Amino acid sequence: MEKVTKEVYLKWYEDMLFWRKFEDKLAAVYIQQKVRGFLHLYNGQEAVLAGALHAMDLTKDKMITAYRNHVQPIGMGVDPRRVMAELYGKATGTSKGLGGSMHIFSKEHRFYGGHGIVGGQIPLGAGIAFGDKYHDKDAVTICCFGDGAARQGSLHETFNLAMLWNLPVVFVCENNGYAMGTSVERTANHTDIWKLGLGYEMPSGPVDGMNPIKVAEAFDEAISRARNGGGPSFLEVKTYRYRGHSMSDAQHYRTKDEVEEYKKIDPIKQVKDIILEEKYATEDDIKVIDKRVKDLVAECEKFAEDSPYPDKNVMYDAVYEQEDYPFIDHKIK
Repeated sequence: MEKVTKEVYLKWYEDMLFWRKFEDKLAAVYIQQKVRGFLHLYNGQEAVLAGALHAMDLTKDKMITAYRNHVQPIGMGVDPRRVMAELYGKATGTSKGLGGSMHIFSKEHRFYGGHGIVGGQIPLGAGIAFGDKYHDKDAVTICCFGDGAARQGSLHETFNLAMLWNLPVVFVCENNGYAMGTSVERTANHTDIWKLGLGYEMPSGPVDGMNPIKVAEAFDEAISRARNGGGPSFLEVKTYRYRGHSMSDAQHYRTKDEVEEYKKIDPIKQVKDIILEEKYATEDDIKVIDKRVKDLVAECEKFAEDSPYPDKNVMYDAVYEQEDYPFIDHKIK
């Protein structure tokens, strides 16, 4: 992996801060009922995405993840205004307002979605990688899921076939400690999730998910292996979420002290400290970045607020009627 330069640190700081503030804004407008349904926020896990993007080739590599999926497409190049508009259910959203929070998607930027079914994206990620290998596209798929999804049987079926077919995929368990409100210790008799890959002789290991440098190094190795024909890898990226599983989560399963302890190793704070220590920027420079981030979040909010809701007829563009479907008399009204 190339050396992490001043420019990278400054980009990491601005990107991660924007993702954090973007999610904070969504939490605020959710309370105002401007965003409805479920809302799963990424606060605390930003180093995972920052490190992964640094190692990826965004001109061809792909990503698929679960429903905590608002900032990943932004990192891959999707206009953040369109992402916020999608959460508002507006016509200018990434899926014309029909997908909402859990289903952000961008074929153009090779982001193949948030998925509401726990673990549903795991076999799909392997399928995307299979297509790339079949068509010799020299692309790698990053397939992310949570610690709860790691307990799904589909993971084992997917790991088996991914190894058998030597697919260019990196499986990533973003282990934030709790599957909804259930701690890792209560879901299995083992807590080292990365060891699940060893049963398939898949290169596997744990990663410090609060440090973007450690994440970037691990992803770089795994992506290089996949791109060079070495097959899949499995990374258990140990991270932490500051907010609840979703907005309805009362968080009775953990203490406020636990959350505060993790905030001491906050990824944004870590990167900011390095920037100041290495004199990559001054406090005044940081304030300029902070202002730029604040303005962009406000711009996203205004865009979503001002955008129209989709016409009701748009809903019917995504479904169809098969006239010759058997066993149904279409003459019956």
